[in-house]
Amino acid sequence: MRVVMVSDVYFPRVNGVSTAIQTYQQALRAHGVEVSLVAPDYGQASAEAWITRVPARQVPGDPEDRLVRWNAMHDAVNAAVEHGCDLIHVQTPFVAHYAGSRAARRYGIPIIATYHTLFEEYLKHYAPLIPAAWLRGLARTFSRRQCNALDAVIVPSKAIHQRLAGYGVKIPMHVLPTGIPLQIPAPGERNTFRLRFGIDESRLVALFVGRVAHEKNIDFLLDMIDQARTSVPDVLLVIAGEGPALPHLRQIVGSRGLQDSVKFIGYLDRKTDLYACYAAADAFVFASRTETQGLVLLEAMAAGLPVVSLAEMGTVDILDAGRGAIVPSDNPRDFASALTRLLLDPRLRKRLAEEGRAYAVEWSDETLSGKMAELYRQIVAGQAEQPVSDFSPSERPV
Repeated sequence: MRVVMVSDVYFPRVNGVSTAIQTYQQALRAHGVEVSLVAPDYGQASAEAWITRVPARQVPGDPEDRLVRWNAMHDAVNAAVEHGCDLIHVQTPFVAHYAGSRAARRYGIPIIATYHTLFEEYLKHYAPLIPAAWLRGLARTFSRRQCNALDAVIVPSKAIHQRLAGYGVKIPMHVLPTGIPLQIPAPGERNTFRLRFGIDESRLVALFVGRVAHEKNIDFLLDMIDQARTSVPDVLLVIAGEGPALPHLRQIVGSRGLQDSVKFIGYLDRKTDLYACYAAADAFVFASRTETQGLVLLEAMAAGLPVVSLAEMGTVDILDAGRGAIVPSDNPRDFASALTRLLLDPRLRKRLAEEGRAYAVEWSDETLSGKMAELYRQIVAGQAEQPVSDFSPSERPV
């Protein structure tokens, strides 16, 4: 079976969409699915034969992203489909959506999309001068029209399913999160990583990994760590990632005297550094209220790192099972209390680490790519009118 994925973003641009595409491309091969990708050219040499890069220009005011040329994207998708295609899978709702939709109509093949980003919650951070009600209405209308023009939509969580149904999306929606590669840090990586970044081997470390963007609610974590250090004076919050909120967060750290309690370490390569970073920490902290999935929570659990996180939107599906994590109420004081309890109790950390490792297996890329391959085949056969591949993890064992 051949699937053409179409996206307005892919590596070297680092985000959840890029990670999801890479994860599925690698894992679907074992299930007889060959994936090709049409994505922007970022001006870097690429030797990956499965990717067609499309000429693009930098988005004004946003050095990370690219805007592909309309005609070039349409031509590239048509060429990919003509090379052999059973289904088109759109990953982003911009030029990729329209190029994929036109090719699907032209060649008479099914088209689906994954709804990765809840734009209703994101736009307010990037267009603060436009009334929030107007932005919400625009996002809902845009999403409804695009989704209803497809054969099916994959949603990464039940919360997103409910939100899109509320928008008026009528086509079949299938709850199917992206799986994670199961990777265990190698022995000795904890001390090596700490030595590299000047972190004392005995210091208690809370870690955030992700795009350093306003919607990630990292301000909340700064408030939290300010309170946590009253109970654990040497606690260190490590922020791994890059993004547009970084100058703002650095300013807060300086103005509040948190320089000794917060360390920014920038972007980490997933293949060489990320899991060593997980190994170097004692707890993973997360406070985003707008995630469609929150796969980083599972990555941390797979690496044996207990989690303290808010349960909002897509993260509810992960955290409701009550395994490998503590879920405090949505205020910095309660979050700080939960974190300090975890950091000061080695037995609790060990129990949650063991729970988390076992739980993460249920979300592995191997397991979920099999469900994706099954769904692809049912859609191609015209048999996926009902959400047959909905995914639900098991609850905490009694």
